[in-house]
Amino acid sequence: MTKNELRKRYKKLRKALSENQIDDFSLAIANQLLKLPVWDYSFYHVFLAIEEHKEVNTDYILNILSGKDKNILISKSDFKTGAMMHFLLTDNTVIKKNSYNIPEPVDGIEILDDKVEVVFIPLLAFDEIGNRVGYGKGFYDRFLAKCKPETIKIGLSFFNADAEITDVFESDVRLDYCVTPERVYRF
Repeated sequence: MTKNELRKRYKKLRKALSENQIDDFSLAIANQLLKLPVWDYSFYHVFLAIEEHKEVNTDYILNILSGKDKNILISKSDFKTGAMMHFLLTDNTVIKKNSYNIPEPVDGIEILDDKVEVVFIPLLAFDEIGNRVGYGKGFYDRFLAKCKPETIKIGLSFFNADAEITDVFESDVRLDYCVTPERVYRF
């Protein structure tokens, strides 16, 4: 399927999820993440869920990272340039929703892309070889392209892999893992 076909399909599937399902699936994803060999790093980038889009609730992941004393980074998007700036999440970080309902830090200690070691990535769909479909603005592709090649890229999805995304671009950055409530995909 094409990215647009997959976007439509998975937005519809997500829309049908109840709040309880989202919470249960998000907790299951966090538990699956504990099986990955990714917990010895220092800088972890985590997205904050857009509740209106019924994204994976990353609060459980934030709790795991906080309990392991990791540096947690969250982003602020610049819709004019298509860039993301990353800020250290601290007890003093003020978070507000932007005009797209994306929770973002107001300001803080900025951390450069090349410091990021593990990235948890929101997505709508992914295929069996690690290609992913997001909302189509390219924010994560641009961000991931600036990270070190060894940065670990982990997609989070409520649903299992699709067979193939037929319109992958050369600039699309593939995942190393994708985690669903039932399993871990390794690419």
